[in-house]
Amino acid sequence: MSEHEGLGERIAGARRGLVQAGIDALLVTPGADLRYLTGYDALPLERLTCLVLPASGEPCLVVPALEEPAAQASPIPGLGVPIVPWQELEDPVALVAAILSDSGSTVTTIALDDHMWAEKVLAFRDAMPNPRQIVAGPVLRRIRMRKSAAEVQSLREAAAAIDRVHARMAEWLRVGRTEREVGADITDAIIAEGHSRVDFVIVASGPNGASPHAEVSDRVIGSGDTVVVDIGGTTGAGYCSDSTRTYSLGTPPEEVRKYYRVLLRAQLAACEHARPGVSAESVDAAAREIIAAAGYGEAFMHRTGHGIGLETHEEPYIVAGNATLLEPGMAFSVEPGIYLAGGSGARIEDILVITDSGNERLNQRPRDLAVLPI
Repeated sequence: MSEHEGLGERIAGARRGLVQAGIDALLVTPGADLRYLTGYDALPLERLTCLVLPASGEPCLVVPALEEPAAQASPIPGLGVPIVPWQELEDPVALVAAILSDSGSTVTTIALDDHMWAEKVLAFRDAMPNPRQIVAGPVLRRIRMRKSAAEVQSLREAAAAIDRVHARMAEWLRVGRTEREVGADITDAIIAEGHSRVDFVIVASGPNGASPHAEVSDRVIGSGDTVVVDIGGTTGAGYCSDSTRTYSLGTPPEEVRKYYRVLLRAQLAACEHARPGVSAESVDAAAREIIAAAGYGEAFMHRTGHGIGLETHEEPYIVAGNATLLEPGMAFSVEPGIYLAGGSGARIEDILVITDSGNERLNQRPRDLAVLPI
């Protein structure tokens, strides 16, 4: 299947979702949803860019005139989607309203992409006060959750790129260096190893490891410290990486070894449990039950995972209460953690893709506590 055929099927899938949900039109501004549907990675600007997709009738892309060359250079012309430029003194929101009014269909419900800026949402509400406006997530998540073979390959490449960074950790993670110094080296390496953008770098040493989303600090890394390294970026294809490993500078304390053994069993159990037909929440439970039984239940305070694709965090979320049944093509993290306030912490994170018979683990780095020389 060519790129244009694949994108065309995504637009067709979105239209089918609109019809099934009784929604008359979809409006999508720059972000992951627009890139998913059209391949256009548009700049999020104060000037409106908007895909207008009626449930019946032809779609079009409304763009500022100065962004028209970029839109023309994207896959959009190959999809047969007209590009409608607007001039600097025109009102683009009124233009979108007019397009929907002239579509030949009665518009009573409009879906807006979940991440549309509030100023755009309110402007559309003022311009079209009568149609009910709802979020588009329930329609778009169904098609975005199941990755195509090409998307899975892009996720494999992203995972391999971040694995190469973890493989180099001994170059930077040394006693006497600060978290910030190590983080700067990792940031450079994420780009060097195949990403186009760095999304996050967590280097949480010693007691900072007890905070799941610790920011890098000027703390000096010491002998015997446990260090949680959670890193990710976005590749040129637009797909994200996300992997966490825990390192020890020299021999770790016995308490760390004890809870890390529990954590590793929990992460392996969740990975082994993930397969078609089981629920997202059951994968969370597979990890959580082991950690709780060992007495660390309160030290695991976040969900077990999140979907990943064009966004680092997307559906499906691997959390209690999410009864979504896993299907082939769904991609998500499995990342239980144990965090002891005032002490230390650890997390193990891999990206999985559900296959027809089980799952494929995209991250291939060893999951044991990595003891680095001092």
